[in-house]
Amino acid sequence: MARAPSKHGRDQSLDFQGFLNKLQDWEMSPSDRDKKLKPQGLGKENLVSSSQKIGVVGEDRRPRTKAPASDNPSTARQYDHLRNYDSIRNLSSGFMTEESSPDAASEKELGNEFFKQKKFKEAIDCYSRGIALSPTAVAYANRGMAYLKIRRFQEAEDDCTEALNLDDRYIKAYSRRSTARKELGKLKESMEDAEFAMRLEPLNQEIKKQYAEAKSLYEKEILKKASGSLKNSMQGVQKEGKSKVEGNGHDGGIQSVSSSSHKMGAAAIQDRNKRNHKKQELKASVQELAAQAASLAKIEAAKNITPPNSAYQFEVSWRGLAGDHTLQARLLKVTSPVALPQIFKNALSAPILIEIIRCIVTFFCEEMDLAVKYLENLAKVSRFDMIIMCLSSTDKTDLHKIWDDIFCSNATPMEYAERLDKLQSRYCPKQ
Repeated sequence: MARAPSKHGRDQSLDFQGFLNKLQDWEMSPSDRDKKLKPQGLGKENLVSSSQKIGVVGEDRRPRTKAPASDNPSTARQYDHLRNYDSIRNLSSGFMTEESSPDAASEKELGNEFFKQKKFKEAIDCYSRGIALSPTAVAYANRGMAYLKIRRFQEAEDDCTEALNLDDRYIKAYSRRSTARKELGKLKESMEDAEFAMRLEPLNQEIKKQYAEAKSLYEKEILKKASGSLKNSMQGVQKEGKSKVEGNGHDGGIQSVSSSSHKMGAAAIQDRNKRNHKKQELKASVQELAAQAASLAKIEAAKNITPPNSAYQFEVSWRGLAGDHTLQARLLKVTSPVALPQIFKNALSAPILIEIIRCIVTFFCEEMDLAVKYLENLAKVSRFDMIIMCLSSTDKTDLHKIWDDIFCSNATPMEYAERLDKLQSRYCPKQ
């Protein structure tokens, strides 16, 4: 059998029904409402008291004013109507603003507070909500820093990469990704991140310290690998020599002590000479293998050359192809000349600029139009004139010589010579 509703439930239902009836009454015109209220014996005082009760829920915070003193009952009724209308409006706005919409900035600030309190997981939750609302480089880098604190290095690296995809000049993202990569054992990539951050902010002592540490770790790793391979090769040579000596020891019969020792001494010298010869052959073979490996690595790198989207990508690829002007020229050629100002922005360094110009020299005669376009667009890179002013005297001398002997030589066609003459004043300003 169904249970009868409790008295409390019935009272709530009646109160809600009465509230709906009052809402319908307020929607009527003042004259219609007066007609309905008069039979019920409701006067101005009752209307005012009922509106005050509703006003408690809506929290009408505006100053309460008394009804205008007037003997005209219609004026008083209009005043009561306005009071009731304001109460309902405040009531509805109270429901609308009960849960304010989340804001990315407030999530960031709350995340920062949690981070200061070392509540890193709570900070990550706040940064994640902020990213969902507005993905920014700062939000990703902040979450990456929180991941570093709880030693989730792969997530930290991924977040810093996302930050750099949004802003490729964000130094903190490079620094934090360098830390994450160091912990992940990616020492070369860690060093490259720290180096690029140092190029963006050369006076930052913390970045300098981070770069020196990453470089030291990377060099130690290279030495460890090299010493390990050399140790293995030495052990192989020693085992081979020992087996030969032991084999020679069983050849002779019963001989005098002096004769035996003499032969053993001669055999030892002969074995030592053989070991030295083996070492030289081994070193030569190792060097040959290293050269072959480097050649294969460059061939594979050439296959994977893609247009860079940022100064960081360009510089990492450029450094990876160092020493091979053909491959560096290929990297440059897959990069559109007009894209150079957007790629480098204000991150072009003087060494990279000089290396690019020297690379352009290698294909200037064969592809003159393309070479001139690269020179024209490099001059449009932000802070280009400042970079030229800060060049060393040696680099300035080299630029003058390149312009005089190659770019503006008698073999240069007139159509290109005129454009290069204009560029000379930018690349080779008078002292």
